[in-house]
Amino acid sequence: MEYFLNEQQKMIQQLARRIAEEKIRPIRAALDEREEFPWSVIKELAEADLFRVFIPEQYEGLGGGCFDLCLAIEELSRACSGVAISYAATALGTYAILAYGNDEQKRKYLPQIAAGARLAAFAITESTAGSDAAGIRTTAVKQGDHYVLNGAKQFITSGGEADIYTVIALTDASKGSRGASAFVVEKGMPGFTFGKKEAKLGIRASATRELVFRNCEVPASNVLGREGMGFIIVMKTVDYSRPGVGAQALGLAQGALEEAVAYARQREQFGHPISSLQAIQHMLANMAIEIEAARALIYATARTIDSGAKSISEESAMAKVFASDVAMRVCTDAVQVLGGVGYMKDYPVEKMMRDAKITQIYEGTNQVLRNVVALEVLKRKGMRQ
Repeated sequence: MEYFLNEQQKMIQQLARRIAEEKIRPIRAALDEREEFPWSVIKELAEADLFRVFIPEQYEGLGGGCFDLCLAIEELSRACSGVAISYAATALGTYAILAYGNDEQKRKYLPQIAAGARLAAFAITESTAGSDAAGIRTTAVKQGDHYVLNGAKQFITSGGEADIYTVIALTDASKGSRGASAFVVEKGMPGFTFGKKEAKLGIRASATRELVFRNCEVPASNVLGREGMGFIIVMKTVDYSRPGVGAQALGLAQGALEEAVAYARQREQFGHPISSLQAIQHMLANMAIEIEAARALIYATARTIDSGAKSISEESAMAKVFASDVAMRVCTDAVQVLGGVGYMKDYPVEKMMRDAKITQIYEGTNQVLRNVVALEVLKRKGMRQ
């Protein structure tokens, strides 16, 4: 379909596609096998100015929005979603600074992120706070001109690799979620360390670690917004970022479809390529239909966000849920089309199926996000005009 991209968007798409084909595809299996963070690709993305995509021009960015970022994530994910999320996680860690940082904070951090010199990450998840983001226990106590953080964050994407972390902690536990605040915490601050690197089913090129805070002193000037805004910042951040998870799932599904089509054309059984079998044709058709529907929903949602729409929770949740469910089905079917070889690590669809599962889990499980959609549906008094 024609999505009427402007010249900058076409450039972003082409750059990301070139890097995916030339730099990611040849090493994706090795990165997955070794669970190795893709620093060589991160350098390529920085040199191609792709970290500037989501940063405003006044902070040395390209001034693109959610849609531009989704285009880049989609193309990178066609080759390897583990590498793609290592890029996209920096955008997630940056959103709170973009939306709630003051000018001094933005000037300090955004140009470094735009240059790809420092990666960012977002930290809210804890052992007691997954889908229930209000269940955090990490505390931040103000002492003079700084806050002292104590606690731990779990399953943080790019943990240990990133330099800049948006961390949510309780500044007033008696207020529950209204007592949470957001802080910019830098790698190397005394009292801030990392736990073990997690061994995962998929996206193994992406680093996932625990963040540990033991009397970590953070300057009061590193508070985003003001005290008590932490939960609001979390909700607004994930509303903005969920289409990016959808784009990751979309690119992953597109890559799996391409592998399935290529194999079906060359694999012969019963004297003909299996692409001549109606059963295979129908599988490929269903995969293509669902992928294009996911793309349309993600692109429309991203453009709605970029238009400045205030209420986007429903659309954002829909885009993430639909695309991630599509990715899981498409990748599973791609393995089926390839048959026995699809189950082997010599072929990429085995990895793609493993990678797809996480898109149904992080940034809100699809079950919880269906609750978000249902609440919005039930709040409406009548049909949309």
